[in-house]
Amino acid sequence: MMAKLLKNREILLVIAIIALVFLIALRFPGFVAPANLARVYNDTSILIILALGQMAVILTRCIDLSMAANLALSGMVAAMVNAAFPGIPIPLVILAVVALGAALGSINGLLVWKLDIPPIVVTLGTLTIFRGTIFLLSKGAWINAHQMSDAFKALPRAPLIGFPVLSWLSVLAIATVYILMTRTPVGRAFFAVGGNPHAAVYAGIDVGRTRFFAYCLSGGLAGLSGYLWVSRYAVAYVDIAAGFELDIIAACVIGGISIAGGIGSVGGAVLGSLFLGVIKNALPVINISPFTQLAISGTVIIIAVAVNARTEKRKGRVILKKAEAV
Repeated sequence: MMAKLLKNREILLVIAIIALVFLIALRFPGFVAPANLARVYNDTSILIILALGQMAVILTRCIDLSMAANLALSGMVAAMVNAAFPGIPIPLVILAVVALGAALGSINGLLVWKLDIPPIVVTLGTLTIFRGTIFLLSKGAWINAHQMSDAFKALPRAPLIGFPVLSWLSVLAIATVYILMTRTPVGRAFFAVGGNPHAAVYAGIDVGRTRFFAYCLSGGLAGLSGYLWVSRYAVAYVDIAAGFELDIIAACVIGGISIAGGIGSVGGAVLGSLFLGVIKNALPVINISPFTQLAISGTVIIIAVAVNARTEKRKGRVILKKAEAV
């Protein structure tokens, strides 16, 4: 029984997070205070939302390197709209940037689906295009706090039943994506396409269309994150979230989402994000330099990939690959 539990990736991650928090608490007892743990979750909320979108894409044997650039472009547009028309209701702004993010994600999906271009090439190209578009729109200028309306900046921090709205939005995203992945044909198609695209075709699943939907989902979540990022930090500029795509992918890999597709869970993506969130909040507290933090994050990713590879071998992934090649 215990051996079976320890083979469960989510349970192992929970144990690892608890052990990590315990070790940090030995030096800084205040880290385990409920209020501080709630702040750590709140700080990780945007990463969780983004990891859920990346998870859907990776499950279909693709990858989205443009998520952070999508976030930055959507966030800049939200800030510019708010600065120019501060009277527009904030829910309308949020809906607009979610639609914009989904539209940007659909460009990736269409290029992968219709032109059969490798996902890593497509998203690397759109990453650059999105960043360049931000510069063209803003002409390199920043949108600062004094240019944004109070309502625009207040929403993510507003308390709701004891927690900031940002935290509740991440909980809502987790619940929505969980239902999508486990209770809808589209969610099951993500796993089928990633597990064996040839078999998925025989089952009547359109592989290209499924990947298109995954990119739309990741884009929509990136658009939502764009508003949350810009409003929370009260600033928008060209290099928002530069390099954050690596953290998003790392959270998925640590959470057990297989880069080979078809294996993963919402719980894994959330726990992988929380693991990274605890590390990123704890390392500065114990005076670890940013460069060492990068090295530690990279080491954790390599270990996670190695663990994933060994797990997939035990589950017969190699045998399936041989069968596909025949």
